Amino acid sequence: MKEVIDTYKDVVIQIATPFSTGTGFYLKEHGLIVTNEHVIRGSKEVVIDGNSIDKALSHVIFADPFHDLAFLKPPENIDLQSVPLSPTNVTDGDQVLAIGHPMGLKYTSTQGIVSNSNRKMQNDLNYIQTDAAINPGNSGGPLVNSAGEVIGINTSIYKDSNNIGFALQVSYLRDTINEYKEQYGQIGSRCTSCLNLVFQKNVDDGYCPHCGAKISLPSDLEDYSPTGIPKMVEEILSESDQDIKLSRRGPNHWQIEQGSANIRVSYHDKSGFIIGDAFLCTLPKQNIKDIYEYLLRQNNDLESLNFSVFGNNIVLSLIIYDRYLSIETGRNLFKYLFEKADHYDDILVNQFGANFKEDA
Repeated sequence: MKEVIDTYKDVVIQIATPFSTGTGFYLKEHGLIVTNEHVIRGSKEVVIDGNSIDKALSHVIFADPFHDLAFLKPPENIDLQSVPLSPTNVTDGDQVLAIGHPMGLKYTSTQGIVSNSNRKMQNDLNYIQTDAAINPGNSGGPLVNSAGEVIGINTSIYKDSNNIGFALQVSYLRDTINEYKEQYGQIGSRCTSCLNLVFQKNVDDGYCPHCGAKISLPSDLEDYSPTGIPKMVEEILSESDQDIKLSRRGPNHWQIEQGSANIRVSYHDKSGFIIGDAFLCTLPKQNIKDIYEYLLRQNNDLESLNFSVFGNNIVLSLIIYDRYLSIETGRNLFKYLFEKADHYDDILVNQFGANFKEDA
């Protein structure tokens, strides 16, 4: 299975929108990035990122809510390895890998077996049930057999269950690609009433030209525009020279790279706290006492910021209560966090032997 895992490292892609995060995978033969429709729902463009793809915006070119499938436009001049769609059905007991980006982590693969190869579920469609761990963020990623072929698209789990996950059978993806390729590159959707594909050129003023049902194309969606505190946070980040669209990571979450530091910003509306956590370097194996003493001294001197250690990660944090947030105050505090994060990362590595954090 190691060769299979290595093959998929470049083609499995992390997807983020203002509403959710998930996974997709690139199909070179068809020139498409595939994911679940529920991952991109409500967005006409998403952020993609990967091992061999720089973070970028990608347009949603096809949405199929009936099969829970969506296609994204890949970056120009992309050159990644080809992965095949399985031409045969799976059987109970087959070994499989669920590959994706769960819980915001980059590239995770979990091994398991097919528990039921033909489980009927939503819309009377056939799904593959597997005990390979599928977690939030895995949605849209490939379920792969031991030959390295895609046999399904990871779609859902049973909440609070012990590794009961489901993947849409790859035959639905194959059929949908064959339907879509006749209008390749056009923006379209599948009508959930008559199941015909509808495109911009033949949509009838928001209605399916085949059956008259209401239909929405990805291009019909309005650009995301937050309100309240999230809007203020985005204004602050924008004034701090951050690309807001590329920073969004699900509801009220943003991720920013500042030099070598990875900074996660979140707004917790129930508590009212805006939190900025700058994940710096990791603790060294030697001289840990010296680095702890240094961090404690800095906590005594720093204003508004605080060092902590989470696992072996050194984290520099900022906490603001939303009641006291203003554009000017927020801009100054986040600018201070960004500057200090990159500054301390270098000091901790160069003077105390800490390790620059690898891209997780």
